[in-house]
Amino acid sequence: MKLNSYSEVKRLTSEMVGIPSINKEPKGETAVAEYVYNYFVDQPYFRKNPDHVKIFKTKDDFIDRYSTLAYVKGTKGSSDKTVILIGHIDTVGVDDFGTIKEYAFQTEKLPRKLMETFSLSEEVIEDIKSGEYMFGRGALDMKSGVAGHMYLMKYFSEHPEELDGNIVQIAECDEEDNSHGIITAVDYLLELKRTEGFEYVACINADYSTNYMPGDDNRYIYYGSVGKLLPSFVAFGKESHVGSAFNAFDPNLLIAEITKQMSLNTELCDVSQGEVTMPPISLKQTDTKVGYTVQTALTAFSYYNFFTHGISPNKVLEKSKEIGIRAFNEVIALLNQRYRQYCKLSKIDYQDLPWKTRVYTWKEFYGEAAEKFGKVFVDDIHEFSTNLQLREPELDLRLYSLAVIEEVWKWYEDKSPALVLFFGSIFSARIEMTGKTEKEKVLIDAVEEALEKVSPEAKRKIKTRMFYPYISDSSFMALSDSRESFDTVAENMPSWKVKYFHDVDKIMEINVPVVNIGSFGHDGHMLTERVDMLHTFQNVPNITYETVKRLLK
Repeated sequence: MKLNSYSEVKRLTSEMVGIPSINKEPKGETAVAEYVYNYFVDQPYFRKNPDHVKIFKTKDDFIDRYSTLAYVKGTKGSSDKTVILIGHIDTVGVDDFGTIKEYAFQTEKLPRKLMETFSLSEEVIEDIKSGEYMFGRGALDMKSGVAGHMYLMKYFSEHPEELDGNIVQIAECDEEDNSHGIITAVDYLLELKRTEGFEYVACINADYSTNYMPGDDNRYIYYGSVGKLLPSFVAFGKESHVGSAFNAFDPNLLIAEITKQMSLNTELCDVSQGEVTMPPISLKQTDTKVGYTVQTALTAFSYYNFFTHGISPNKVLEKSKEIGIRAFNEVIALLNQRYRQYCKLSKIDYQDLPWKTRVYTWKEFYGEAAEKFGKVFVDDIHEFSTNLQLREPELDLRLYSLAVIEEVWKWYEDKSPALVLFFGSIFSARIEMTGKTEKEKVLIDAVEEALEKVSPEAKRKIKTRMFYPYISDSSFMALSDSRESFDTVAENMPSWKVKYFHDVDKIMEINVPVVNIGSFGHDGHMLTERVDMLHTFQNVPNITYETVKRLLK
């Protein structure tokens, strides 16, 4: 059976794009959650079962925002097997649209406005003229994916007799930042597990994908998901007047050397099942000076995106620390080399500069001070951390961690240069599917069978790969690393249990294999963001439909 989903998914997508929902902007994400909620409560099934749809507020969040959850119970049999559908309703900002920001949310008017305002590539112009793409912020990433799930939920609410089991959809806020939406949703999934007896067997995300290179016309489905960590460094230097420059240890130089060794270093690519992650890249590099002085910087700070397929967090920490040590050694060697040259030019005696390599993980850094100063230190840092969160709840997670590290540094009597390594962002778990477990095998088989049925009618070839290559909320549905390995993350986060908490024990109660059957298009997070309507509005819902039917047959 083929579902004629195109027109309905197109309408839902365009209407949701028309509701600005930029992450953290007041009321936007909630407005889309309300749109999804209202769509469901208008359906006969949900009028009869009003407790099967709810709009819920994110927990431990400094912004008042909501997500929506709905579920349909099948009547074909008595199975408790349950499939989870997820997709996010927030978007990135629209500053890239410049003077035409208001058109970023108008799918009908935007293409013409883009052509009038910007110098566009031939590819973009051809896509506009083809009429095959919908433009707009969030059209690709990923309101079209959410719309497809809404359509399927409506369909199954009208045909519960097709399901021997249940289906749950979550339209979650805050995927683009700290994932408060899906983290809160986990509690509701566990509540349904207890109250309804749901047995979760798979999760289907509908996040976006794009082509791998120019000329790649394939469409993609992804099992599992890439993992992401954010190794971050704080460098404490030795200050000096610029007139005595060799008395200084410049933390900017140390951070620059770390960036040189970390950024796009293919030795740090993670290869698993024949697929390769993107190498790490710098996302921030700065010192902490405020205003201009001729004193050298005291502190510098950086962090790096680090994708994983197969390696664990403790291995990422180990590799990052090795880079920190090597960078420190090389900076000391460079400073001595240049000082030797300066002494020769100045005809003065040379002696080695006093710097020694000194690198800590956060666990080591905090632990050394706690061992020396005891309870008074522990209580002081806890009070500082808690008060900082209460006083500035909106403070960026990375800057919060920097502030806590700087507070610990105040306790150190030895102020010689040092480097502190920590994890600076939320933990996005890698999910590796090998087909070795029964649930993984069943999901893989269901997707492959669905593709066999839908592919002949698809305009382009649809391929499967083993890791979704972008950060997504799929990472909150399972954990491929060991529980002990995850502890490495917790122990090396200054924000842990004060500003950020990742309850991995709850996730392990769900722990389902994941697949991304999502929207396809081009230029996600760009002003020319656009979604392939035929594939996303027609093929994707049908592939998902066939997959769900096979999982709950």
